[in-house]
Amino acid sequence: MIDNLKKILNEDQDPKAIEKITAKLENLLMSNEEVGYIAVQKKPAVTIFPDSIVVTNKRIILCKPKNLGLSMEFIDYDWDDIAGSFVKEGILGADFTFTTNSDLTHTVDYLPKNQARKLYTYAKEQLDLLKNPKVATSIVEEVKAEAPIESPVQEEVVEEIQTEEVTHFAEIMPTPNDVIRDTEVEAPISEEKGLSHLSQDELFAKLQNYKKLLDNGLILQGEYDRLKGEILKYL
Repeated sequence: MIDNLKKILNEDQDPKAIEKITAKLENLLMSNEEVGYIAVQKKPAVTIFPDSIVVTNKRIILCKPKNLGLSMEFIDYDWDDIAGSFVKEGILGADFTFTTNSDLTHTVDYLPKNQARKLYTYAKEQLDLLKNPKVATSIVEEVKAEAPIESPVQEEVVEEIQTEEVTHFAEIMPTPNDVIRDTEVEAPISEEKGLSHLSQDELFAKLQNYKKLLDNGLILQGEYDRLKGEILKYL
């Protein structure tokens, strides 16, 4: 579940909130069910226990905290029961609405606009897959057909390097340029080793601190994106 957070996290979401939701969903997901996106309510006032909406490849799940956050109510609808979805953007956020074949309408308000758009896009994709299953299978077949193209090239490169090293023993000796290249490659690896020793909670805490620095104007957007990318490698 934590590995899938790389696709879900964006600049509008709190990593801790996403972690809590995914922890509760872990035992509710069916076999072959994958989370596509999670959107969290963000009202103008401080929202301690926000509602959230989860879209998977099988259904839409509404998550509503109860009893001061000690419990949570889950309401789900399969994609074949969904008639349509809509997004309405306002000044303080956006509303994501979906209707069912039984004429029920559900709306989650005060969603960040970026999250509402991604919910809408994912919902449209899933509904298109139900209506046009042949298109989905053709896309999968095209990806499988294109995937093996690069593998022979990589094997040829490895074989050439091995024959050169065995043929000339003198070429094994490192040159000054080779030493410089080795040191340039090892520098970022040592930084990644430092992150690899951290636990998932510590990585989330680091990401949250970087977000606060960005919000307070202490670091630039580019620096935040770089730091976030390094941490997401280990989530």
